[in-house]
Amino acid sequence: MRLRELSSLLVLTSCLASPATAAQPIAWGDLVDKAAQHYEDPYQSLSPNQLELLISIKQLRERFTSYARDAKGRSTIQQQLRTNEAKLAADGIDADWLISQRWTVAKRRERAATAGNKELDGQVVIIAGFAIPAPADPDGTRVAYLVPERGMCSHMPPPLSNQMIRLRLKKGWRPDRSHVPVRVRGMLRIAPSAHHIFMVDGRMPMRATFVIEEARVVPIGASTRRPVPASPDLNLNKIQQAD
Repeated sequence: MRLRELSSLLVLTSCLASPATAAQPIAWGDLVDKAAQHYEDPYQSLSPNQLELLISIKQLRERFTSYARDAKGRSTIQQQLRTNEAKLAADGIDADWLISQRWTVAKRRERAATAGNKELDGQVVIIAGFAIPAPADPDGTRVAYLVPERGMCSHMPPPLSNQMIRLRLKKGWRPDRSHVPVRVRGMLRIAPSAHHIFMVDGRMPMRATFVIEEARVVPIGASTRRPVPASPDLNLNKIQQAD
């Protein structure tokens, strides 16, 4: 090959391997949409006792409606309702307003738990975590899930959706057990998915905000354990359960 042709080939190779395609090391906290984490949640200021009173009021109101033909039962329920409402009112808490806000707050919490960092969408990244094997996709592609902490989805609850990555693996590697510590490289995309897999504790929902296609995985030592952000208090579900 002539020197000029070799020089042109080197320039082309350099362009294809430009910094734009370089992998960016990221931490689990980087995956979260930071803006979605800041929202008004009036339930956060309630004490555990106040929250239980609010839940009780919601449930008693539902029971009062269902006891339409039982005057004695309705009277007992009404007395308890008035007592609980008075306790919250004495603390300056508007039970009616708080109950009316339950679905609004639930949507805010859901967004905080699922929204991904759009700046990382389409970026080639490197991230460490623990791999969980999963059934292959219909097209035969091997699949695994990456989570931030050992034990998640097994003897611990699954992480929030924006703290789970679905991995579509390149040929040649698949975790032979749950929670294999690995380092993953590939293009990260925001592509919410919901599947179920069978774990030690039974059928487990796997909801992931992200996917890495053709993920390149390297098993590593167990020293990569990383903390996961605490899940928001989901006691709000008890207030919603009668709807």
